[in-house]
Amino acid sequence: MSDSQPGSTSPTGGKSDSGYIPGDDTWTQWRNIFAILTGKMTDEGKEQFRIARDIRNEAADCKRCEDQRDYLLQYRGDLSSHNIYCRRCTSRKAGGFDPEYGILLCANEMKDQGHLEDTMAHEMVHAYDHLRFKVDWTDNLRHAACTEIRASSLSGECRWAREFFRRGQWKFTQQHQECVRRRAVLSVRARPGCKDEAHAEKVVNEVWDSCFRDTRPFDEIYR
Repeated sequence: MSDSQPGSTSPTGGKSDSGYIPGDDTWTQWRNIFAILTGKMTDEGKEQFRIARDIRNEAADCKRCEDQRDYLLQYRGDLSSHNIYCRRCTSRKAGGFDPEYGILLCANEMKDQGHLEDTMAHEMVHAYDHLRFKVDWTDNLRHAACTEIRASSLSGECRWAREFFRRGQWKFTQQHQECVRRRAVLSVRARPGCKDEAHAEKVVNEVWDSCFRDTRPFDEIYR
């Protein structure tokens, strides 16, 4: 059997100029992985591969996410699995908080138990802020920036080891602060009311001092 080139007919009959070959069989999966590793698949093809993988693994991903969530909930007080949902997400994020529905965990994006724990902690800070401070999630960018600063700082997702080994951020000084600031700017930038990155940076800078110092409901940054 000869190897198909990008754009040629795959064993399942599909065609793709991106280098991605449709199909759920093991042989096709290895061919796609090989194309990624050898640089023969475009970014569009990689995204097609990830979407197909996420759909194929949805049941297993959600089951693993729910098991890990329930394990953590044994130590998280009165939170319930009824308002913390494990779902397959189409946007490339780890989770989210909605004041109407609760916490979303993106099962297909969870790398391991530690990643899920950091994500839950991040979204739980948002939930605390919503209940304690009545955050205006829709129109107030300063509110959005403040809760993102607090969530990134207090959740553990910006600790040195995670930045160093997972995100390639190798600085030894001011690493935590730079990570928190970077993630807050990215979050504000994605909101409809934000004009551009400069606008996002300005909003984050306006609330930085007070929000970064605010560790409630904790006494300090523990992680």
